[in-house]
Amino acid sequence: MNTASTIRKEQTMYPAGRSSQPRSFLFAQMQEEPDALDRLDLRFRWGRYGIQVLRCHLISFPAGYVIPYHKHRDYEFHFIPRGKGVVFLQEGSFPLHTGMFYLTGPQVLHQQISDQQDPMYELCLHVNIVPLEAEHGPETPEDWGNRWEMAEADACMRQLQAMPATPTLDSYNAMHWFLTAYQAWQEREFGAFTTIRQAIIQILLRAARVHQSLQPTLPARNMNAYRYQLATQYIRDNYASPLTLKEVADELRIGSRQLQRIIREYANETFSSYLEHYRLTQVCLSLTHTDLTVKELAALHGFSSGSYLHYVFKKHLGVTPAHYREQQRQK
Repeated sequence: MNTASTIRKEQTMYPAGRSSQPRSFLFAQMQEEPDALDRLDLRFRWGRYGIQVLRCHLISFPAGYVIPYHKHRDYEFHFIPRGKGVVFLQEGSFPLHTGMFYLTGPQVLHQQISDQQDPMYELCLHVNIVPLEAEHGPETPEDWGNRWEMAEADACMRQLQAMPATPTLDSYNAMHWFLTAYQAWQEREFGAFTTIRQAIIQILLRAARVHQSLQPTLPARNMNAYRYQLATQYIRDNYASPLTLKEVADELRIGSRQLQRIIREYANETFSSYLEHYRLTQVCLSLTHTDLTVKELAALHGFSSGSYLHYVFKKHLGVTPAHYREQQRQK
């Protein structure tokens, strides 16, 4: 979509003139307690960054109101949900109207004037973004996706640092998330902080997308490794039943031959031998910690009979179940 058509589309979503203003104001709810979110001590970690919310509010300006030239050491996101005005930046003056957004990063000098005929409203997010110490050591399974969050946060910060201050359209509807955060505060339901945290992150991300220059990389799986993980977990959960290769393959929505190849690749054995070895491992634990008979152990751990368990056990471990139990209890 070209720039002209995008602007026409966004001006339909966010009408610029008073005559085309909707009868109801989407953010009117936030006027009840406009500084509600400002009163919260909102701090959280996102990737490698600490985010401190200094201001997150809706403000209305009287006709012709002037906010004199000033600057911040932090990031200030300005969204215009209603009305018109002008912002003065180092690059010049720029008109503001409903549906627009601009970002003033650290030390960006700016002045803002509300329109005389159609006074302006502003949704303002003012955040302090603090780089935290880098993580040490390799990623472990316990990280549970932290590296993907770090990558997205890093990409967002690079984008924010490179963004021009000049106003543009709120093409990704970041404004909506101000209302989401306010409603979470207002309802005070369980999980409100998490909702507000996510709303702040969404504002940062959607603002950054306006001038995005890179296509994001999303987490992808090695599907064979993933299927092996699912298959072996399913085997461990159901090993005591008369489990078949087809049953496990059907659970994974793949063919039996494909599953057999995957198990050979990652376990260096067949499905049957993997299942049998796992069953024997559980039998060994039971022999060590219980007084169940071989027949009872066979029924408990998926073997067709006590005699078959006796045969398989001696074949793989070189001793009988009774001898194994005796050895373990002498230790």
